[in-house]
Amino acid sequence: MKIDRLIGILSILLQKESVTAAELAQRFEVSRRTIQRDIESICRAGIPLSTARGTGGGISIMEGYRVDRTVLTSAEMKDILAGLQSLDSVSGTNQVAQLMEKLSPGSSTLVPGEQNILIDLSSWYHRSLAPKITQIRTAIQQKQTLTFLYHSPKGESSRSIEPYYLIFHWSSWYVWGWCQSREDYRLFKLNRMDHLATGEPFTPRAAVLPDLSNERIFPGGIQVKALFDPDTKWRLVEDFGPDCFEEQPDGKLLFQANYTHTENLLSWLFTFREKVVLLEPQSLRQTIKASLKKMLKQYEEES
Repeated sequence: MKIDRLIGILSILLQKESVTAAELAQRFEVSRRTIQRDIESICRAGIPLSTARGTGGGISIMEGYRVDRTVLTSAEMKDILAGLQSLDSVSGTNQVAQLMEKLSPGSSTLVPGEQNILIDLSSWYHRSLAPKITQIRTAIQQKQTLTFLYHSPKGESSRSIEPYYLIFHWSSWYVWGWCQSREDYRLFKLNRMDHLATGEPFTPRAAVLPDLSNERIFPGGIQVKALFDPDTKWRLVEDFGPDCFEEQPDGKLLFQANYTHTENLLSWLFTFREKVVLLEPQSLRQTIKASLKKMLKQYEEES
């Protein structure tokens, strides 16, 4: 298509100082005359191009021309290409690679030679995620419902949804859709979905965009105060940032934060084993004590 070719030519000119008509004709498998018409179309769109004949000549964006904000710069294009390439790490298709072939002046290998940004969205669950992402994308495009078994802290439930958006957020993949059993929009984490299947066609609603603000999804409400050993500092910084604790005179780290979910908090604290003491809230201190007593009893019975 002509528009694809024009976008490809413009992206190449943004990334290279000059390129010949013969090079463009060979790359896009068209005649040099067609390339000349494309160049004229780009000029009519308001982007002045200049041509120079002879050795070292070629087509280039006119020197001194200030590219409009709606046109990507070379650096922006490279970052986008790196991000697009990363989608192939989870998509399970070669659609992104094909798009990059149209936009990139070079090959669609990992990154261009001068690129210094590497993005990989794949996870430990790559093999199970890629088929789900492909299936969900197809269902969204073809307007078909999805059925699945969903695992949540409240238990397992069978769901049927009208899918509208596939979302990568908080380092995880989600699908946003209208849940037929709850009669409302819901956000589902792909790693918790099992027995995913495509269902009946549906008539699309005027789908609202999901509110992904931390305050909306993670409302907080549990004021946590805990004392950590000094060698856990890297974990605290990684999970909550360097301002989540105060270093005490004895080297201990006084941690304070507003946490969201009781079970998640307990699971997180237990990963530190004996290197943390929960100070507040008192109710959770009692819960931890009871759990530790049961755990100790189980291990004593085994021995």
